[in-house]
Amino acid sequence: MDFERTDITSLIPQRPPFVMVDRVLSCNDKDAYMEFAIREDNIFLDEGKFSPAGIIENMAQSCAARMGCINILHGEDIRIGFIGDIRNCEISRQPECGETLVTHVEILEEVMHLTLASVTVEAGGEAVASARIKIALK
Repeated sequence: MDFERTDITSLIPQRPPFVMVDRVLSCNDKDAYMEFAIREDNIFLDEGKFSPAGIIENMAQSCAARMGCINILHGEDIRIGFIGDIRNCEISRQPECGETLVTHVEILEEVMHLTLASVTVEAGGEAVASARIKIALK
């Protein structure tokens, strides 16, 4: 299925101005790639840089969008997830306004209603952040 044209708000519970994912580049059972352009009206901009809180929110929403895509692929209703744990979070630099993030969500393990994902955020082809995120599905 082509998710690139899907309205991202149909996949995640957040609404503007709190949406930190623009579109799905690709998605399957093992991984997904999301895109997000940092615009000057973003609520997480701090002196022209995307804040660490914004980067983590982008990671979390990328996981949520991936789950929404999987639900659609499997013919299920979109389920809400909750962050259960964030580990090994490293932010090497704060992207600037005007940069586009590509966030890779790689599924490491899925057991019952829990998912463990490795998430990497790139800007301009350079890794700027990474973390392991555990998501519990409602």
